[in-house]
Amino acid sequence: MHCPFCGANDTKVIDSRLVAEGDQVRRRRECLASGCGERFTTFETAELVLPRLIKSDGSRQPFDEDKLRAGMQRALEKRPVSVERLEAALAHIKHKLRATGEREVKSLVVGELVMGELQKLDEVAYIRFASVYRRFQDLNEFREEIDRLAREPSKQ
Repeated sequence: MHCPFCGANDTKVIDSRLVAEGDQVRRRRECLASGCGERFTTFETAELVLPRLIKSDGSRQPFDEDKLRAGMQRALEKRPVSVERLEAALAHIKHKLRATGEREVKSLVVGELVMGELQKLDEVAYIRFASVYRRFQDLNEFREEIDRLAREPSKQ
């Protein structure tokens, strides 16, 4: 770590402590350069980067958690699902995206993850989202999806 006062790269850690509920490490450092000896504090956090999304038209855009939340909230509108369960589903989706280890993922992957989480949260919300996401064209497509849900064992 470079000293912010003299620019020397020879510093030592004097003290380390967990802060921010264990999500961050605070380090007190001291410059070892002769004549400087200044002390300063650094904070260390894990950088968890979500992958960029590759849209169906080939364009790329950064992952937008607010957009994801809004889409899921629209599907869950007037449904008996708590905010805590929605936030847990969002966290699960983000965890799965980070776990891919990829820098970019197709938006289709995110859509499928959302449908999986919505199916666990509320089947009506799942059908709402799937009807838009999969662009159902008529009632038969709705009926087929509802029949498929009825055949599956409950995942709750």
